[in-house]
Amino acid sequence: MAKSRKRFLFTSLPTDDLGLLTRSLPIAKALSERGHSIVFSNPAQAPRKVIADAGFDNLIPRLPLYEFVYGGLRLNKLLTFLTSREVKAHYGGASRFVKELVRSLPLRSAPSADEVWDTDHASAIAGLLNPGFVKAQCLAYINVIAESQADAVIDFWNPFACIASRKLGRPLITVNQGDALPGSRGFIWWKQKPGGIPTVVPVLNKVLHSFDLRPICKLEELNVGDLTLVVGMPETDPLPGAHSFTYIGPVLWQRPDAREPEWFRGLSKDQPVVWIYSGNPRYNMNSKIFNSEALLPACFKALAGAKYQVVLSTGHHNIPKNAGALPENFRMIPYVPGLLMAKRSDLLMHHGGYGSCQTGLFTGKPSLILPTFSERESNARRIANLGAGEYILRSRGRGGFSFDSGEIASKVEKILTGPAYFEHAVTLGEKLRQYGGAGKAADLIEDFVK
Repeated sequence: MAKSRKRFLFTSLPTDDLGLLTRSLPIAKALSERGHSIVFSNPAQAPRKVIADAGFDNLIPRLPLYEFVYGGLRLNKLLTFLTSREVKAHYGGASRFVKELVRSLPLRSAPSADEVWDTDHASAIAGLLNPGFVKAQCLAYINVIAESQADAVIDFWNPFACIASRKLGRPLITVNQGDALPGSRGFIWWKQKPGGIPTVVPVLNKVLHSFDLRPICKLEELNVGDLTLVVGMPETDPLPGAHSFTYIGPVLWQRPDAREPEWFRGLSKDQPVVWIYSGNPRYNMNSKIFNSEALLPACFKALAGAKYQVVLSTGHHNIPKNAGALPENFRMIPYVPGLLMAKRSDLLMHHGGYGSCQTGLFTGKPSLILPTFSERESNARRIANLGAGEYILRSRGRGGFSFDSGEIASKVEKILTGPAYFEHAVTLGEKLRQYGGAGKAADLIEDFVK
């Protein structure tokens, strides 16, 4: 039995939110309980907290850019940092740190856009048009994979880790939603993609060539592993045509020892409970299109003083000051056990993240979705098409993006008084669970690594 135990490295796109992380933790937990060794690699602040809370080790990829983005380094502290032992140990000295930093800066990005067509377009906006930036990230993950001594890499939408795994010849298992895989129509599947959309494929092929790896035709090809698992089911993640991917249903995280918080007892059974999850209001990126801060002021205005008990959680992120004061009928909690909170709720309101959408279906609760990015609008439209919720699109004005608070109030009332939404959510949740979830994923991964 001991000989069959493996060591797995879990990687995910290094963004400061919890969507991909909460997709990976249940699979990590299932494999850990079967005797396998697990290590994560994510440099962002909120994921670090949750990984530590779950009891797993986290190998931080060493990259000068991450020291500024996630490590809290500021220019006024740079000189002290450059002369520290940490720089000598991790980067080989101050001059090498500075050279690597300059080489890896994402100085070229595609223009911000209200419509982001697919993962390729999103990557161009996020800075992957810079070969130095891409290669530096890949080299950082090459070092992480080597240091981890993992038998296989299990990746969640991190192209740098996927390239690094291929470069090292390490078995690669990928777990993604349908929109991230070849065969999908991208994020905006209800429209025809126009020509002239920026692409990072030439840049990625330049980096792949430097690593003696074969080129790609589409970015989504990087998300295909030696074993490729798809969260959700064909109804939530359609992939037309023939493919060798396997659906595994819902993969949602909650600590096994999670208990209902004491304040649950103070929630009245006579008033509906509305749970708002905003995610990260502000990403530390060049573009603001991924931010969710427009959601909060609209929800505050729409539900302040309403006949609902509103619970707001942000996934360990602060509420922006421009959101306004927290209404009296709101309760702010930085982090709540997601499945327990959803079960106690009558309605979920969120930014359209994939995990939030799946949480609603899994617990049989309808959603009102305020998508803040095209990928989230894709999720929102599919939930609405399945009859398990509604969505509201944002509009752009002089002050940036905003949501109509009157429409929010109206649709909250519509969903809470419409039993069909609940019925559809319950039915879909039952079907979703039949795909096996994290346990099924662990079975497939174990069979693969044998």
